[in-house]
Amino acid sequence: MNAPGSPSADALFDAALVEEGAKKSGLLWVAPTGRAARPAWHVWHDGAVHILQARAADGTEQHVPGLAEAPHAEVTVRSKDKGGRLVTWTAEITVLTPEDERWPDAATALHRERLNAPDGEAQPARWARDCVIVRLGPAHAIAHGEALPRTGHAAAPAPTPARTRGPLPRNFSWGTRLRGR
Repeated sequence: MNAPGSPSADALFDAALVEEGAKKSGLLWVAPTGRAARPAWHVWHDGAVHILQARAADGTEQHVPGLAEAPHAEVTVRSKDKGGRLVTWTAEITVLTPEDERWPDAATALHRERLNAPDGEAQPARWARDCVIVRLGPAHAIAHGEALPRTGHAAAPAPTPARTRGPLPRNFSWGTRLRGR
């Protein structure tokens, strides 16, 4: 039996599942309140997910529209083994700016995990100028296993002016390959 005020076994399991899933997955899906889910690379640091976000959508870093302005986001982590949804939770959003006391540690953790840094060791200074760090705090409303929705998360493609150029040209050599020349 749990002591009064201590977390239940289910709550401890849920917290461990979120932490382990976020630590092992290099990519998660984030859906700010009222927005579609977008993929984002992240790091698990200090008991929460941290995402580096460019202030403007045209920056060199990732940008999840509406993330820094939303109070909450739905976060989905996929299983490293099977690739399917492992756990989904609602996270509280906190935006860390370079003036925040938590910024240096979070930026260092992100810097260690960043692949293919365009400016090497100077990237934390660039991040301080051009980016914010979004902290997806303690999990609320966790869903895993049978509680996960059965519907897909596929969304309609974003509208674009791009069009196909028409039918592909004929390839007359295809028939000779099938007949063995």
